[in-house]
Amino acid sequence: MRVLVAPDSFGGTLTAPEAARAIIEGWRRHAPDDVLTAAAMADGGPGFVDVVHAAAGGRLDVVPVRGPLGTQVPMTVLHVEGTAYVESAQACGLHLVDRRDPLNASTYGVGQAIGAAVDGGATRVVVGLGGSATNDGGAGMLAALGATSDVPLDAGPARLADVTSVDLSPAAARLDGVELVIAADVDVSLLGMFGATKTFGPQKGLTDEQIIEVDGWLDRFVVAACGPSPAERRPADARGAGAAGGLGFALMLLGGSVVSGIELVAGVVGLTASAAAHDLVVTGEGTYDFSSRAGKVVHGVAAVAASAARPCIVLAGQVLVGSREMRAMGVESAYGVTERVGVEASMGDPARHLADLAERVARTWSPRTLG
Repeated sequence: MRVLVAPDSFGGTLTAPEAARAIIEGWRRHAPDDVLTAAAMADGGPGFVDVVHAAAGGRLDVVPVRGPLGTQVPMTVLHVEGTAYVESAQACGLHLVDRRDPLNASTYGVGQAIGAAVDGGATRVVVGLGGSATNDGGAGMLAALGATSDVPLDAGPARLADVTSVDLSPAAARLDGVELVIAADVDVSLLGMFGATKTFGPQKGLTDEQIIEVDGWLDRFVVAACGPSPAERRPADARGAGAAGGLGFALMLLGGSVVSGIELVAGVVGLTASAAAHDLVVTGEGTYDFSSRAGKVVHGVAAVAASAARPCIVLAGQVLVGSREMRAMGVESAYGVTERVGVEASMGDPARHLADLAERVARTWSPRTLG
């Protein structure tokens, strides 16, 4: 039997390559003769650059940038034949903050990395979005590239409360002649009931009252940067504008075009051809829930498996969707580590427990039996 193992990272516990290795190790305990192929995946969020580098090679440059709360952090820029890949989570990700402070967290470091990519010779920059601790509408990123305003743009959304004007021309000039691609993990807009702040603000630390307040500040930022008319404000309503706390919106202001992060990565790693060459596709993530729909790795891998007429199963830390919902996502079955060992144990030794889960699942899906 040929099995393609194409997981996302598991929250903050396992990278995508580590998860793939654990699944393969466990599966082989039951079915050592199965052909198992690792294809670590990402959707633009954490692990994006590592996954692309593993598939496409290229040159890695380490750039010191400002983290979400001001502390300097290292960021890796991948250069592949004129294209640079930047992972926003490396500059403003949730994993970089000990305390969640979304009112003051900034995307400034993302702009620094984009600037470094251009200085390094890139004529095309792909920015992976996802997993951010920020909700500043990308204002910090714009400031790092030269945009100016009547308020500080690099100190989080709280400083946007009184914004009335934004000059994007220096940032646009900085990227003159550069193609900007936005690899987004979600397709939400920037503002409103289904926008970035309402949807993802709570996981970044915003209270219900703060969500309303921050959404109002970002609305003022949109007016200052774009104009008040519906036509002028259109970038804020675009799909993907709300990715990474509004980084998608700011990148669109600089001419960026949105693509699905998972589809971009799938193309780089040749996922469609790989799925067709295997009998079963296994994917996974930390928590398999309703947010795993369009834009996320599990949904994207399942769609590729379906196009190749191959069954797809999910191995996850937790499974929070029912069988009807998972089948609507193109998944045959889903299995969770916590169902057997609990949350605390699964977090304590995630690789071992994921491998144990894979061994059990292989008994169901691999025709080999041990006699």
